[in-house]
Amino acid sequence: MNALEIQCLASWLRCHVQDFEGDLRAEPLAGGQSNPTYRLYAGPNQWVLRRKPIGTLLASAHAVDREFRVMQALAGTDVPVPRVHALCMDESIIGSSFYVMDYLDGRVFIDPSLPGMTPAERAAIYTELQRVAAAIHSVDVQRIGLADFGRPQNFLSRQIERWIRQYRASETEHIEAMEQLIAWLSSQQPEEGAGGLIHGDFRIDNVIFHPTEPRALAVIDWELSTLGSPEADFAYHCMAWRVTPEEFRGLKGHDLPALGIPDEAAHLAAWCHLTGRPSPANWEYLLAFNMFRMAAILQGILARARRGNAAASDAEQTGQRARLMAEAGWRVAQRQSGG
Repeated sequence: MNALEIQCLASWLRCHVQDFEGDLRAEPLAGGQSNPTYRLYAGPNQWVLRRKPIGTLLASAHAVDREFRVMQALAGTDVPVPRVHALCMDESIIGSSFYVMDYLDGRVFIDPSLPGMTPAERAAIYTELQRVAAAIHSVDVQRIGLADFGRPQNFLSRQIERWIRQYRASETEHIEAMEQLIAWLSSQQPEEGAGGLIHGDFRIDNVIFHPTEPRALAVIDWELSTLGSPEADFAYHCMAWRVTPEEFRGLKGHDLPALGIPDEAAHLAAWCHLTGRPSPANWEYLLAFNMFRMAAILQGILARARRGNAAASDAEQTGQRARLMAEAGWRVAQRQSGG
């Protein structure tokens, strides 16, 4: 943020955030590829600000207002979220819409293999991930005021159409595996079960853990949340078991028993037990769908990097993994089809 933005933001915070006092400082927080995120300091207090990027954006992307709404609604439920303070849709303040939430001092794990931990510590972290995912997917959306947060009917077909549009809008090169995957997904759509709240990007690095305990303090980055298929949402989380670290922060190739990390089947079985849902008959399709979706997301990151309005300095490198993810998804589709 520049000096003028800091000055305008400080004036706005004094009117909208309780206990704001003193001079404001802001520093970028690394990690996010979508909405630029800042750590704010003023007096003895700290907060986090997430803003929409400035510049040309894809339609419906970077919805900071949806992030704010869902975290506000989830306060007091079994889903851990940061306390949110205020939402600003007035782009004249800092050049784009934004919201402010609590800063939480905890651990964020980028590598799902959890290097440096004991097997027992890793097992406890993954048990907590199962609990938190099940809590998200078991929320009573009617009770917390999110019954109109999305349309769960025909979720997969609408998602496929949406992400094809997003992919085409940000396409920078021809990826044959992506074309094959799009055609396969469109021709093989399965029946869908009961809908519910979904996070849309539930990965280990979007959970803040207690500094010393295997306890989740907050789930963050709710930009893609909606009402949809909990099975598809959990399949997105389980992509980590099907891809390598080089393809996209995966677990494939690791000795999971030695690490103390459950295998994919055990992780899915635990989630099914906690949610009371049967094991999905269309599991492989859901994995291929999510790899397609991730490839489209990565392609969007690459396009933003080349337009110059990416949120992270490594956006170009991250976005170039779109091809690897599409190829991984096409491999799953081919195995499912016996090809």
